[in-house]
Amino acid sequence: MSPRVFRAPKVPEVFLLFWVVKLLTTGIGEAGADFLGTVSIPLAAVVGIGGFLLALRLQLRATTYHPVRYWVTVLSVALFGTMVADGPHVLLGTPYAVDSALYVVLLVGVLLWWRLSEGTLSVHSITTARRERFYWATVLLTFGLGTALGDTTAIDMGLGFAWSIVLFGVLILVPLALWRGGLDATIAFWASYVLTRPLGASVADWLGKPPSNGGLGWGDGPVFGLGLALFAALVGYLTITHGDVEGTHRSHHEEPAGPVLPEPEPDYATD
Repeated sequence: MSPRVFRAPKVPEVFLLFWVVKLLTTGIGEAGADFLGTVSIPLAAVVGIGGFLLALRLQLRATTYHPVRYWVTVLSVALFGTMVADGPHVLLGTPYAVDSALYVVLLVGVLLWWRLSEGTLSVHSITTARRERFYWATVLLTFGLGTALGDTTAIDMGLGFAWSIVLFGVLILVPLALWRGGLDATIAFWASYVLTRPLGASVADWLGKPPSNGGLGWGDGPVFGLGLALFAALVGYLTITHGDVEGTHRSHHEEPAGPVLPEPEPDYATD
């Protein structure tokens, strides 16, 4: 991996608005993947795969954090991750619970590799190209795991979308409560990060799917469009206010960034 070192973390500060935008991306990814799939499978593939590769390339080539670039990458991961997560079930017919177990194994493997390689899993330590690649690999796997978990509860377990919202809405508060009680901030962060996916996707499905399937019947297209509008407004707000700059909302509970890194050499790559 590239040895590049950045002057500041290439991720936003983790505070309330971070979680709001993250939840939006999960819902947009779910509704968008379903909507584009009904319009055209080739179109869905181009947007999902092509958009993901382009956004990730631009993010990895940059040397600084920027809200639009970062959150568009997260959104592209949400679309791509939904398609990838549904693949084993659609193509192989595997139960969603089996898919969930597979993603757990993959996620734990990447986290262990990251920890052994870098000595920290803190999101505040994304100051090198190597760590950033570990970060995005982990993000992608959390989307896959979260998608499979949501489908497990809503479909395999028969809870439906509404009760899945209640379930994951409660579960996502558990890491927060444990963090307030002293749980390691990094563990709490990644546990919450995984749970945002089934929560946001369940909300999107509940709003978009027809009443016969347990939804309100708004349609995947309108839910997708509404989500994009809210996403654009919030990311625009962050871009203007710079309210998500790393360190702005840092809590004393959070894990330090990890080992101190040397001052980077000048990097003249296009940002």
